[in-house]
Amino acid sequence: MAQAKKKQTRKKNLVIVESPSKAKTIGKFLGSNYKVIASVGHVRDLPKSTMGIDIENDFEPRYINIRGKGDVIKSLKKEAKAAGKIYLATDPDREGEAISWHLAYLLGIDPEEPCRIVFNEITKTAVKNAVKNPRKIDMGLVDAQQARRVLDRVVGYSISPLLWRKVRRGLSAGRVQSAALKLICDRENEILEFNPVEYWNIFADLKGEKTFESKLTLYKGKKIENGTIGTKAESNSIIKEVKAGEFTVAKVEEKTRSRKPQAPYTTSSLQQDAANRVNFNTRKTMQIAQQLYEGVEVKGHGTIGLVSYIRTDSTRISEEARAAAKEYITEKFGADYYGGIIYVNKNKDAQDAHEAIRPSNVALDPESIKDSLTTDQYKLYSLIWSRFVASQMTNAEYFGVTADIENGQCIFRATGSKLTFDGFLKVYSMSDIDEDKMLPDLKEGQKLKAEKIRGEQSFTQPPARFTEASLVKTLEELNIGRPSTYAPIVATLTDRRYIKKEGKSLKPTDLGFTVTNLLSEYFKEIVDVGFTAEMEDKLDEVGVSISDWKQILRDFYGDFEKELKEADENIEKMDDEEITDIKCELCGKYMVKKHGRYGEFLACSGYPECKNTKPVVKEIGVDCPKCGKPIVEKRSRRGRIFYGCSGYPECDNSYWNKPVNKKCPKCGALLTEKKTKSFEGLVCSNSECGYKEKTEV
Repeated sequence: MAQAKKKQTRKKNLVIVESPSKAKTIGKFLGSNYKVIASVGHVRDLPKSTMGIDIENDFEPRYINIRGKGDVIKSLKKEAKAAGKIYLATDPDREGEAISWHLAYLLGIDPEEPCRIVFNEITKTAVKNAVKNPRKIDMGLVDAQQARRVLDRVVGYSISPLLWRKVRRGLSAGRVQSAALKLICDRENEILEFNPVEYWNIFADLKGEKTFESKLTLYKGKKIENGTIGTKAESNSIIKEVKAGEFTVAKVEEKTRSRKPQAPYTTSSLQQDAANRVNFNTRKTMQIAQQLYEGVEVKGHGTIGLVSYIRTDSTRISEEARAAAKEYITEKFGADYYGGIIYVNKNKDAQDAHEAIRPSNVALDPESIKDSLTTDQYKLYSLIWSRFVASQMTNAEYFGVTADIENGQCIFRATGSKLTFDGFLKVYSMSDIDEDKMLPDLKEGQKLKAEKIRGEQSFTQPPARFTEASLVKTLEELNIGRPSTYAPIVATLTDRRYIKKEGKSLKPTDLGFTVTNLLSEYFKEIVDVGFTAEMEDKLDEVGVSISDWKQILRDFYGDFEKELKEADENIEKMDDEEITDIKCELCGKYMVKKHGRYGEFLACSGYPECKNTKPVVKEIGVDCPKCGKPIVEKRSRRGRIFYGCSGYPECDNSYWNKPVNKKCPKCGALLTEKKTKSFEGLVCSNSECGYKEKTEV
């Protein structure tokens, strides 16, 4: 009886994680002796209203309990008081370590106690092993997070108010954000300054057993490159010479080549591939990846974390994961398909302690659990699963032929290849791999006839604008920012209206150029790629206890403080108002164009006597078919562009696609522009009609 009573009063162990969904998943693994609750992210942070850094007191941060978290903190303290042991199970990175440190402070836990547990994947085995091996809080990782947080706060909360005073309210600057904006502006300047150069390529369609294409690669011993043949006259002259000559096979070279699979995903490479393959922006990629990591209800398996931790710079995988991949590949495809490649990490960052992003259970292939996933979850899980499995498979093998064909002073080259063993391509497709294109059997000395000889005009192209994927790739290559910072960058630059998206391309606005030019003149280090990369390395060193984080701040702030003072004294306030020819309907004075938090708007120049404001409307030259008033471009609450009647709210006619001045021949409704990967043209605005009109290219 006494034993039963003792059993009933035994205190449960408490496990604290960040998110409720993660708590739900882990709770099912640990059983009735544990209670798992969520802090719902950070509980303490720097205040939003002030910098929160005591610069005079050696950059000491002034943390406060986050507003609105009072009930959560109260609940955490109550549960901690009633618990036996407390385990802090926040994410296994700098940010997660800092959250655990703040939780320890609030709950009165000694950071030196073994209270911290970490796991790279949310599976029953990983979680139970973590509970058996708690450790103390890693103050190196905590200080690395504090160093970034404090440095970013000092930069942002010092420069942003200056921009508010001198340029426009609502602007901001940041250590990584401003360097990224400079890259986008520099690229746009390269495009604007680019002068295209004409050049010509010469092709010959030659006939052996079948017709194949060859390209002029050498003329008079000189390699043909873009610009070598600069005019149509030069091209015609060579073509005339070739037509008078004879084509003879000079050399045939046969060889096999291999293509290696790529390493498993890091955070950066996942963001890039998701953008290129399934058209996810970086923010969406991380949101969906977080869901897969924290846990999904899978039929027959319960709630399970499907992928390993999603914020990592590492391509390393565990021995257990390699063994599981080997078993799956050999059983599914055969021993010939298992490569067992070991990937070596280039980055020695503290985040490298993690594995690459991989499936927690490789046996759960995407098709087998498709019914348990949303469409977006399925797309991203398929990428992660196939990339990981492919990384452990054998090379793809090709048989290739290169033929050099001589004609007088010209050498034409033709190439062909054939996939002889698919290897990793069995599960992971590569968009840059052409279909098999073999040449006919050719022998040295063989004479060939030309079916057609042609010159093709081209022009050198400017560098392409950045996309989210290419920007992330460039930031990673230049060592600017870290995986957790990539996703918010484009969103922040877009929200501040420093850049705008044109399709997938990122184009700086006039405001973006203005801010970049000011920062480049007065805060050179903030936008300098080399300085930003060097600072990243210093901040990483804090995580492995090589550098003192406050010393980094001390070294930085001296010059920065002087730059702030100089900028404040020398930057003249810019006129934020643009007068228009639109008269105020209340007082008759002209309206001026202003910029607010949500974009441009019109305000009466008679302010404060007249406080009339109204939105800026952009007419598209199409009248509303319902009431005859102009249709204008608008933005939804989430920032999406749509087209609606200017007579709103009396007329609520609206369209997601841009209407044109053309009616549907089938039903008479307005046609609208539509562009997708598979279709470009006009579609009927009446969803029940289905009429389409493809644009002729």
